[in-house]
Amino acid sequence: MKVSLPSLKALARGDAKADRVVPPTGFTARLTLFVAAAMAFLAVFALALSLAAGRLATRWGDELARSSTVRISAPDGQRAAQTEAALRLLGQTPGVASARALSVEEEQALLEPWFGPDLPLGDLPVPQLIEVIETGDGYDGNGLRLRLQAEVPGAILDDHTRWRRPLVTAAARLKLFGWLAAGLIAAAVAAMVTLAANAALAANAQVIAVLRLVGATDAYIARAFVRRFTLRALVGAAVGTVLGVVAVALMPSGGEAGDFLTGLSFRGWHWLVPLLVPPLAGAVAFAATAGAARRVLGDLS
Repeated sequence: MKVSLPSLKALARGDAKADRVVPPTGFTARLTLFVAAAMAFLAVFALALSLAAGRLATRWGDELARSSTVRISAPDGQRAAQTEAALRLLGQTPGVASARALSVEEEQALLEPWFGPDLPLGDLPVPQLIEVIETGDGYDGNGLRLRLQAEVPGAILDDHTRWRRPLVTAAARLKLFGWLAAGLIAAAVAAMVTLAANAALAANAQVIAVLRLVGATDAYIARAFVRRFTLRALVGAAVGTVLGVVAVALMPSGGEAGDFLTGLSFRGWHWLVPLLVPPLAGAVAFAATAGAARRVLGDLS
């Protein structure tokens, strides 16, 4: 038997008499509210995690794309001369905006996280580093490498391609994982609402039979169940979304220099993204309850 389900307009308008068909309290009501709130909370964190990881990877990729490093490994008597030659060559290279040799203090700061603040650079064969900043058009990496090999034998160009490619790949995968997480959360909400709706319909089988005897249509009965479970999921998701946004807002911020965890938050218009979670949860609940009502009412016919 084909069951005609209520429209969204009918659901929004409601029917006080039809709503009494579904018990307002009980296990299914609490289950729907709790799971919808929990899934919405997790969805907010999944969105924040995905957006923060994408921002961080994009920033790192942009910074690495604009900068390169020239390492000069040469004996002490030749290092200064080769550094000057490399700086002169870089200054004449199209696509290089600026180039400068890092000081001993700057190299010390770079190595400090791994070797501590008391590393004696003067006693170690640490290469001289030259920071190269590219223009918007960039430079010819292969051509620059050949010129460095010919004029500065101890110089090695690192354009950070090795580091940039994994970051770009990680950003794309994290965005994909974010969508997958959102899909799994939606599937979990649909499964939970379907089980709760099936339980409610089965528990009210005798009530449904009596309603049919007095002339109630299946659309009238389905409207009550679909509207009640949709509103439960909507309310639960709204509560979970608010809690999730508050939790994300309370996360510590590391500013522009922050790492992944301290940057776990929304930025700018991204704060509006969580507002999509409650209506999407309601839509999923509507579809799941409608399917369950169609199937169960058809079986009870």
